[in-house]
Amino acid sequence: MKICLLVKDFAVGEKFNKDGTPTKSGAEFHAENHARQLIKLGNEVTIMAKKKFFFTKARENLNGIDLVRLHAPFRWLEIILRLLTTHRNFDVFYIIGTPKFSVWAILMAKILKKPVVLALTGKAEIFDRNANWRNKIFGKCSHYIATTREIQRGFIESGGIDANKITILAHGIDTKNYPQSDETRRRELKIKHDLTEDTKVLLFCARVVINKGIDTVMKFWHKIHAEEPSAKLFVVGGGRTEILDELKNLSKQLDNSIIVIGEVEKPQEFYQMADVYVFPSRHEGLPTSLIEAMSSGLPAVVSDIGGCEDLIFNDETGYRIYSEDDKGFAEKILTLFNDDKLRQQLGNNAASYVRKNCDYIQVIPKLQLILQNAIN
Repeated sequence: MKICLLVKDFAVGEKFNKDGTPTKSGAEFHAENHARQLIKLGNEVTIMAKKKFFFTKARENLNGIDLVRLHAPFRWLEIILRLLTTHRNFDVFYIIGTPKFSVWAILMAKILKKPVVLALTGKAEIFDRNANWRNKIFGKCSHYIATTREIQRGFIESGGIDANKITILAHGIDTKNYPQSDETRRRELKIKHDLTEDTKVLLFCARVVINKGIDTVMKFWHKIHAEEPSAKLFVVGGGRTEILDELKNLSKQLDNSIIVIGEVEKPQEFYQMADVYVFPSRHEGLPTSLIEAMSSGLPAVVSDIGGCEDLIFNDETGYRIYSEDDKGFAEKILTLFNDDKLRQQLGNNAASYVRKNCDYIQVIPKLQLILQNAIN
């Protein structure tokens, strides 16, 4: 298949803005990863995205991906011209999110009698079909992919989409990059990080911003430290510099029990070392960091929100807690710290669930089949 993949942005250059927030969204990572995986299956993929900066190239080959950046303010015209000239032989259009310029691809696909598959990866992307003319066009795609049940409900209730045209499919990860850890590996890594073998380690690995619930983490860590003074909290990820400084100051107050690592290229070692993963985010699509932690064999205590409800099942793979309930988070984390058998069982269940439902080996062939069926 010749696939045109449309996504709002495709960031280049610095990974972080001056305030410490990342420049690249989850949708962009998924677009690139899906393109690479689909190419491995023998497909040709072109990514079309906005050209945001003067210094970026209008078109380049990105390790086999044909990357096209559309120029403002006439992206609508450029996409029409490209689909009539340089890029006129696509078999199917695959849109991730709801970039405004993609409505012109949908309209052109109708004219060219080509199918369009629209995938939403976040709750914020759910559209009201009757709100404006663009949303009406988003409601005319051939098929829809929801990464979570919450998004599926949004497609039906707000988008007015027929349930038969919706498939729930995780965006996926390559679980080979996140192998399941064991107690021997955890002990080795704890010693490497100057901890004792029996130190309990809680891991937060995500953007260090308020939306991810880092303020909730700081609240409940007081309670955990009081009960388990030898336990350590590792905070891995880039984010707001003032919050990172606040974490460091809190650590000094609590016997240096918080280890602020910051951004790392490969967080696998921290997933392998930790005993429990915590994720008190306030809103999510299907959180990639949580999938990675589960793949590594970590039970998780997470917010009871859409996305997390698709991964964490109480007493099976972890626990879901109201996002503002710092006491509830502390209670479940301490339960897992103090029950080795329960912690290991939930971690094993988590790793098994991810491999069955979120591995590229499972996800990408299903995605390819959805695209093929849309053509047929």
